[in-house]
Amino acid sequence: MTKVTAETLFKALADKTRLRTVLLLETHGELCVCELTQALQLSQPKVSRHLACLREAGLVSDRRNGLWVFYSIPSTLPAWVRQVLGAAVDGVADEPLFAGDLKRLRPMVDDALRCGAA
Repeated sequence: MTKVTAETLFKALADKTRLRTVLLLETHGELCVCELTQALQLSQPKVSRHLACLREAGLVSDRRNGLWVFYSIPSTLPAWVRQVLGAAVDGVADEPLFAGDLKRLRPMVDDALRCGAA
């Protein structure tokens, strides 16, 4: 896994789509690409490209379950990175863009038949 530096962290999070993606993953733990596309209202190829950038930066890891790929924030990230991500989640909690992302995601993660669960 790539060592996360301040430069790689902030460069990766400077893009709005990547920031929104990381905040959703930090909030919900593990999400499938289909859940992220729904929450972000973006195409699957665009979300996948941004996830690849985040993976290269060491900010996300992936897990395959059959046809599904799930993404999460690695537990091996340095404590300072986790603190930055936690503070970012707290800081944007009331912003309409991020509140909307969470609202669109909620029905999918509450569904008993989530991606790959059936």
